Amino acid sequence: MLDTFENIETVRLKLGEFNELGDTNAIYENSEINVFGGIPNEEVIIGIHRYKKRRKEVIFGVVLDVIVSSEHRIQAPCPYFGPCSGCQWQHIDYSYQLIIKANQVKNQFQKYKELSELNIHPTLASPNIFNYRNHARFTVRKEGVLGFVNRITRRFVSIQDCMLMTPGINRFLSLLQGKVAETSQLSIRHGINTNEWLIQPAIKSSQVQIMTGQTHYRESLLGRHFRVASPSFFQVNTLQAETLGKIVKEKCKLNGTSKVVDAYAGVGTFSAVLSDESSKVIAIEESGAAIKDAKINLAGLSNIEYIESKTEEAILNLSFKPDAVILDPPRNGCHIEVLKSIIIKRPKRVIYVSCDTTTLARDLSYLVKGGYLVIDVQPIDMFPQTHHIECVVTLEPHI
Repeated sequence: MLDTFENIETVRLKLGEFNELGDTNAIYENSEINVFGGIPNEEVIIGIHRYKKRRKEVIFGVVLDVIVSSEHRIQAPCPYFGPCSGCQWQHIDYSYQLIIKANQVKNQFQKYKELSELNIHPTLASPNIFNYRNHARFTVRKEGVLGFVNRITRRFVSIQDCMLMTPGINRFLSLLQGKVAETSQLSIRHGINTNEWLIQPAIKSSQVQIMTGQTHYRESLLGRHFRVASPSFFQVNTLQAETLGKIVKEKCKLNGTSKVVDAYAGVGTFSAVLSDESSKVIAIEESGAAIKDAKINLAGLSNIEYIESKTEEAILNLSFKPDAVILDPPRNGCHIEVLKSIIIKRPKRVIYVSCDTTTLARDLSYLVKGGYLVIDVQPIDMFPQTHHIECVVTLEPHI
């Protein structure tokens, strides 16, 4: 199956459950190892790969052949599946991927007594399960070759077409492949609704006949245009981002007089969605570049106030008690002082948007211990073919 890996030895094993990396677990030499390309309860032949990490030997396995197959196994359509490692689950039918992702959320929550009995809604499917990513970061090797680095072996894999990327990004990839030797990394962002693009860094080679080095591009979302600067965050799955915005708005339960805080506001996507049914929206963002984008994106919306600040400081300094606070932190979750500020201000609703179930569960546990109840947990698949999962969790103060 994945015989492009060089293997020291092969062994037949029965696979255990999925782990946090999207691999399956297995027992080998009396130790638990990660196995790429498997599905729980399958019996497989794996290739054993050994490497050193901090002077300690690490062993992982790669499925080479399947003896007893899962009913959910399919043929991975991508020729780079395995050596690339960017996708973990192309060999699993999509309906089962959605079930696995909801179970991943549940498994993380069960590590905390106060979260262990929560009901998890079924995962919302992505409209596109391929060609959905609007942002690619390529590694560049000798002679300007573009590709990705395997997360385990650290081997470089040249890529001619990525099945996760939008057709626009793959078009730029073909135009730039083998022509960008002057840089070691290349980022391409593409607006599927505007056909605008951003390629960084600027490429000076005369071989490159397309515009590069843009400082920003624009994308349309829920009827509004958003300017996105090179360092600013924007959801990579544009169509599913629209679903996410609608869900966040629904969970806020706005009534026209609501006062809302959009923490980690980024370029202002949630603020724009919430403004028409709120009397006031406070958009908090620490990144100056993102705030600059947000002010352009939300021009004309007079009920939005921008605060360039750390989230915890801005929330504590509010002169009012918010009706809703949206938390959409980076993958490492909320700073403890942010959670403390929420507990002190005690907004009527907290909508926590997370792309990391480990830090989400940790932060929810703190909020629950601080007097909040988890009302609703909705997983959303923003990242088909991978183990990553987005979640929207609604909390209210315990009366």
